[in-house]
Amino acid sequence: MTLFRPRPDRPPLHEVGETPDYRFSLANERTFLAWIRTSLALLAGGVAVVQIVPDFAFAGARPMLGVILIVMSTVIAATSYARWERRERAIRLGGPLPRSVLPRVVGIGLSVVMVLALVFVLMEVVRGQE
Repeated sequence: MTLFRPRPDRPPLHEVGETPDYRFSLANERTFLAWIRTSLALLAGGVAVVQIVPDFAFAGARPMLGVILIVMSTVIAATSYARWERRERAIRLGGPLPRSVLPRVVGIGLSVVMVLALVFVLMEVVRGQE
């Protein structure tokens, strides 16, 4: 039993289309690895927020920020291979690259984390002035 069984409705990737210029495949692989690095960075950030950042005035702030970052990390890691494969298939078939919502999800997720962090920091500033 293999970890990744091919879908019965799709031939194996190496049998699809034509072998592309290796530069395109390598660029696609670098993009995949960049998503993996981003995932690892978000995981490290989530753990650091929970373990290292001092407590905020809002009691659940650190776990909330950490969980959001770790969930984003998990989503990126879990979808990166499928994203790579869809693009590799399109490259081999000479078709357009499929769209991805992942950059939007990451951008919105990080924006939410940043706004929440700003709110928590401002709450600390206000608490310190009292």
